[in-house]
Amino acid sequence: MKSIQLTIRNEAGFHIRPAQLFTEKAGAFESTVTLRPEGSDTVADGKSILNLMTLGLEKGSVITLSADGPDEEQAIEQLSELVESGFGEA
Repeated sequence: MKSIQLTIRNEAGFHIRPAQLFTEKAGAFESTVTLRPEGSDTVADGKSILNLMTLGLEKGSVITLSADGPDEEQAIEQLSELVESGFGEA
């Protein structure tokens, strides 16, 4: 399993558009993808838009992105790039 801590950078936070982009990209990987907000025990399925929306992530929120499976390194690399880019909104 691979994990990385990231900060949500876009002004509007993790609203519907970023969640959709994230789930579409996460769905391309065989690995299990999860997100956990810093200081929380809640773990969301990175391939479920509903799970991601329930996290209520705002700009500045710190998350742990984890991937477990045969393509976990690629999943972490590509998904972290998406988050760090501000989902094209930052």
